[in-house]
Amino acid sequence: MAELRKLNAEEMEETKGGEAITLAGVLAVLAIAIVVVVCYRLFVAPKGKVTLPGGYNFEWGGSSK
Repeated sequence: MAELRKLNAEEMEETKGGEAITLAGVLAVLAIAIVVVVCYRLFVAPKGKVTLPGGYNFEWGGSSK
């Protein structure tokens, strides 16, 4: 591993942060957008079927035989 040293005042002024917060924000917005699109498609579809883990099945708009 390279030898560690303290940064001087000029090097400290050049250091910028915030990349992790920006990346987390972008990923959060992307995840929310995907969930919104999926929910919209489920509520707008005239009929459909969803199978969730744990054995839960939902079906709507089909014929009730």
